[in-house]
Amino acid sequence: MARVLVSGASVAGPTLAFWLRHHGFEVTVVEKAGAVRGGGYPIDIRGTAVEVVDRMGLLPRVAAKHIDTRQLTFVDVDGREVGTIRPEEVTGGVEGRDLELPRGDLTDVLYDAVRDRVDFRFGDSIAALTEHGTGVDVVFRGGDRATFDLVIGADGLHSGTRRLAFGPEADHLRHLGYCFAGFTMPNHLGLAHGGITWNTPGKAGVLYAAGASDRLHAFLTFSSPEPPAGAHRDPAAQRELVAAEFAGHGWEIPRIVAAMRAADDLFFDVVSQIHLPAWSTGRVALVGDAAHAPSFLSGQGSSIALVGAYVLAGELATHADHTEAFAAYERGLRGFVERNQALATGGAPTIIPRTAEELRLRNAALADPTLLPGRTSREVTTALALADYAA
Repeated sequence: MARVLVSGASVAGPTLAFWLRHHGFEVTVVEKAGAVRGGGYPIDIRGTAVEVVDRMGLLPRVAAKHIDTRQLTFVDVDGREVGTIRPEEVTGGVEGRDLELPRGDLTDVLYDAVRDRVDFRFGDSIAALTEHGTGVDVVFRGGDRATFDLVIGADGLHSGTRRLAFGPEADHLRHLGYCFAGFTMPNHLGLAHGGITWNTPGKAGVLYAAGASDRLHAFLTFSSPEPPAGAHRDPAAQRELVAAEFAGHGWEIPRIVAAMRAADDLFFDVVSQIHLPAWSTGRVALVGDAAHAPSFLSGQGSSIALVGAYVLAGELATHADHTEAFAAYERGLRGFVERNQALATGGAPTIIPRTAEELRLRNAALADPTLLPGRTSREVTTALALADYAA
C-alpha cells in the first residue's frame, strides 16, 4: 500500500485524502493549524464540483449548509442604489443545483468524512523534503521524520510545499492588480441572504450577509498595480494601508473601516493567481490553490480544488507509475483550470471597475445582466466530464 503525505487540511487536502483512501492508499494529512479551520467567507460549489461532492456521498450534508443568497445590490459613491440582480446572473450558477456555504462549514463536512480513516497531524508542517529513488524523506517542523512514497501539496496560495519543491513563490505568483481586506462585523443594517457592493473607480466596499445572521462579511478591495511593500506580514501596516485607501469616502465606508481596525479576524492579501509550467516534480505534486489558485475574482477556487483532488487521486489509482499518473492528472485537468482562471480577469470589471468608464458600463449592464462584463458561462464550470475511476 503506497504511503502518501498530504499537506493542508482545507478543501483540496481532505478531498484528496478521501479519494486516496477510497482507492486503497495509506494517507497522512499534515496541517499547520491546531485544528480544522472554521469560519471564513462564503464559497461556491458549481458545475462539475457538485458532482464530485455527490460522488463522495456528501451532497445532502453540504446542501443543508446552503445559504441561499437571493440578491446583490450595487450602490454608487453616495450610497444610492444603482441596481439589484440575482447572484446566478453573475456566477452562471443554477438555482437549486449549485451551492454556496461558509468555507468552514465545507471543511467541517470534508474532515468528518475522512477523519476516522486518515492520520491527521495538526499543529505541524513540512520543514524539508529529500527525494530519493524509492520515496521522499520528510522532516516535520515538530522534529519528527518519516518517509513517504509521494508528497502532495494542498496547502493553498502561499504553499510551503510548493516553495520547497518548486522554488520561490514570486516565480509563480501572478498579481492581478488588487489588494483586499476581509473580516466580519456586526450586521447593523439587518441584511439577510444578500449583499451590497459600493464602488468608486478602483475601489469596492462589500457587506455580505450569509443567510440571516447578526454578523456581516465585509470586504475592502482596491486597485494596486504592484503588491504593496512591507504590508504582507504586518497586520498594523495592512490596517493603515487599507484605511488610507478608503479615507474621505461616504456611505458606510467609515463604519466599515472602523470595524476593520478592530477586527480580530482580519485577512489581508493581494489578489493573485498561481501559474506553474508543471504541477509535479519527481514524487511531489500540487493540487488546488497550491497548483493553480484562480483568485476569488473567479469564484471557482473551491470548485476546481474539489475537481482536481478527485482527478489526481483517480489517476494515481489507475497508473502503477506515479510519473505517468501525474502527467495524466495534468493533461486531463489543465484546460479546465485555465478556463476557470480566465474568469478572474473577465469578472474584475463587474466586481471592482478600475475606471469611471468601466463603472459606467457596469452600472448600465445591471439593467440587462446578460451584458455584464465577465459573466460566468455555465460551459466553463461544467467543462470537465469526470472519469469513473475503478476502486
